[in-house]
Amino acid sequence: MYPRSLDCLIESFKSLPGIGSKTAERLAFALLDLDNEQIKVFSESMLEAKEKIHRCKKCNMMTDEELCFVCSDDSRKDSKVLCVVEDPKNVFLFEKLDMFHGKYHVLDGLISPLDGINPEDIGLDKLLDRIKEDNLEEIIFAFKPSIEGETTSLYIKKILEGLNIKITKLASGVPIGADMEYVDSLTLERALNDRKTIE
Repeated sequence: MYPRSLDCLIESFKSLPGIGSKTAERLAFALLDLDNEQIKVFSESMLEAKEKIHRCKKCNMMTDEELCFVCSDDSRKDSKVLCVVEDPKNVFLFEKLDMFHGKYHVLDGLISPLDGINPEDIGLDKLLDRIKEDNLEEIIFAFKPSIEGETTSLYIKKILEGLNIKITKLASGVPIGADMEYVDSLTLERALNDRKTIE
């Protein structure tokens, strides 16, 4: 029905997460309404982001510098609290809410044997090195409440046994199965403030 090039554009948008057929069509038509200069800026922005964004060498967060904006923040340098998350998007979420002023560490996902993701696949070595280097007093697990989140929390807690570090997780105000990015700010703030020690 659509010209081949328009159909390819629609299919490209559909390959993005959360974009269905109708939204993909709307986005494709909206793109066609842009002038050539806007299209050029749009395409150059995508290429530049893809080429320049990489993981921070210290915390595994997204950055286009050697260190991310959190690791290069001098006011956090002496913080003894580390919030461990599964995805860089979670760091941006906490930072937008301006409710945590410690350090972060981003894993490469959560342990999920059913999906073939084992402990060695999520970057735990880098986390353990960081814990030893930073002389931390508390680690907060800010994972989504799911079997994978619970499995990852318990696994890391087990390998940290013997270290004198308080280990906590977000309180249960976050609903089971919810993606962190969709949790409202009040619930997330309460979950962080009321965090529980992992038994």
